[in-house]
Order: sequence, then structure tokens, then C-alpha cells
Amino acid sequence: RGSPLGGYDQALWKAKKILEANHVVFKPGVNEELAATAVWGTQQLDLFPDKAKYDGVFGIWYGKGPGVDRCSDVFKHANSAGTARHGGVIAVAGDDHVAKSSTLAHQSDHIFKACGLPVFFPASVQDILDLGVHAFALSRYAGVWAGMKTIQEIVESSATVEVDADRVRILLPEDFTLPEGGVHIRLPDTPLAQEARLMDVKWYAALAYIRANRLNHTVIDSPHARLGIMASGKAYNDTRQALNDLGLDASTCAQLGIRLHKVAVVWPLEASITREFATGLQEILVVEEKRQVIEYQLKEELYNWREDVRPNVIGKFDELPGDTTGGEWSQPNPGGNWLLPA
Repeated sequence: RGSPLGGYDQALWKAKKILEANHVVFKPGVNEELAATAVWGTQQLDLFPDKAKYDGVFGIWYGKGPGVDRCSDVFKHANSAGTARHGGVIAVAGDDHVAKSSTLAHQSDHIFKACGLPVFFPASVQDILDLGVHAFALSRYAGVWAGMKTIQEIVESSATVEVDADRVRILLPEDFTLPEGGVHIRLPDTPLAQEARLMDVKWYAALAYIRANRLNHTVIDSPHARLGIMASGKAYNDTRQALNDLGLDASTCAQLGIRLHKVAVVWPLEASITREFATGLQEILVVEEKRQVIEYQLKEELYNWREDVRPNVIGKFDELPGDTTGGEWSQPNPGGNWLLPA
């Protein structure tokens, strides 16, 4: 509890009657691990079909960065076991990037990745709602838990949003075939079978879903693009604002050969969409907060691909030799005439 996501449980309590009318149960956990274990239990419905009241249950776990750290063992076990055929789980992390109300700054992307959870990073309140629908659908289709990273500037902001139930169109992949035994939770099962299913099938099923629904997509394109910019989450908003401050609207960017790509799922980075974006570019600038997540995946996906697609990639690390980073992008300092590290 606390910022970010500090007001989430209060909002749920206030909406108690609406939740009950829609068969939504909100149960605060004694601690983060027990709460995550309880959500894991909702995905075991298929193991006891004779006792099931519903076809499936969707679950949401949420917590601050330290809670994500504490729950890594539960996340690994639950994600390896898999979700129910008609279920799905989102683990929502509230990251305090600037340690406003925390003893350490958080970045949960790498923890989710280490646990094998695809990581969604919404850039707006509307994104949280829309990508939340996609996160549940991906979780159900691929049999994985979905991670969602939120930060204070977005999740604690106010916005006018569209809530029409039909606003999000879900497309199931047509270029991926699930194995005969499926990808969901089962008994009996073994640790090595779970590991093989996760690494050899479920991650690729998740990538197929990301690809089918174009969750990562080019926002500004140019017929003669030379410079590409990739950004996600708040960094995407900051990038759009920086371009606007420079007088570079979409039309001007297109004329100047600038291509802008918005990444909604930062891990795993879908290769075909990424390579489509990179084709024809001379240089790609990756704008992301804290430790790099997208940058190293981008380099891996282009390194052994086509010899004619070798854009220079800069982000946290530039083209200069040595072990020092050159990519701590700066932001205006309202209290002075210098720049602050982002």
C-alpha cells in the first residue's frame, strides 16, 4: 500500500456494491506473498471441476515495488504452473521511480521479467484500462501471468476515459498453433515440464498475441525515415512533449524523416513489429526510464537479422567506447538553469 496505487483499495471499498453486483471479490491480503498465493488459487479452478461455481476467475494482484520483490517466488511458481483456461491474472506493480514515499526507488520491469511475466507499461489512464483488457486476454491465451508496471505520474492522475465494453477488440493469433495439451494449469505436472512449457511455448504464445493485436506500434511514420525513436510508458509521453516543444508535430516529423514507435509491452519485445519499425533507419534512439529494458532486446533482435538493417542504436549507452553510460536523458529543472537527470 502507499503511493503509487495508494488509493486503489479505497476506490474498491467505495465501489463495494458495484463489485458485488458483478461478482467481484476484493480481499486485502495479510501480506504481499499471501495475497499473491490467494490469486494463484483462483487459477486452480480447472483442477477441481466438480466444485467450481464459475467457468473461470480473473485475478488482480497489486503492490508497491518492495511487494513485487517479496512475491518473486510466488510469481515464478504460479506463472510456471499456468493460468486456468477461462481465467487470467494481472500483477500490477506501483513503482516509485523517484523514491517519493519509499526508502529505495523501484523498477519492477526486471523482476517481472526474471519471473517470466510479460510486462505491460501503460502511458495513460486510458492505456491502463485498455491494456488491462489485453493483459487478461494474453494471460488466458498464453497461460502466463501478465505483469503491469504503473508509476505515480500516470496511475495517480485524473483523466476522462472511454469505458465502453466494446472499445477494445481482441484478436487471437492465426499464425501460432497451441500444443495439443494446451498451456494451462494441470495435474499431474512436474517442474521441468512447466519450465519447458513456459520457455518453449507460453512466451511465444504471448508474443503471438502481442503481434496479432499490434500492441507495439508506430505512431508517427515517414516515407523516408532516417531517425527512429522508441519509447514506452511515461517516457513516451515525455518524448511527445519534447517533440512538441521543438515544434515537431506529426506532419513535421514525417517531413524530417522521424519515425516514432510506442512500446506497450516492454518484455518480451516482439521481433517482427520491431524489425518492421527498424527497416530503413540510420539511427534508433531508445527513451526509457531507469535501467534499460527495451534497448538490449532491440540490439539482440537486429544483430543477426539482415546485413542491410544495421541502424545505430543509442539509449542508456551511446556509440562511444568504454563502459560508461551516455544515456541518462535530462529534463528541465523548474528551480534552476540546469538540467536534472531523468
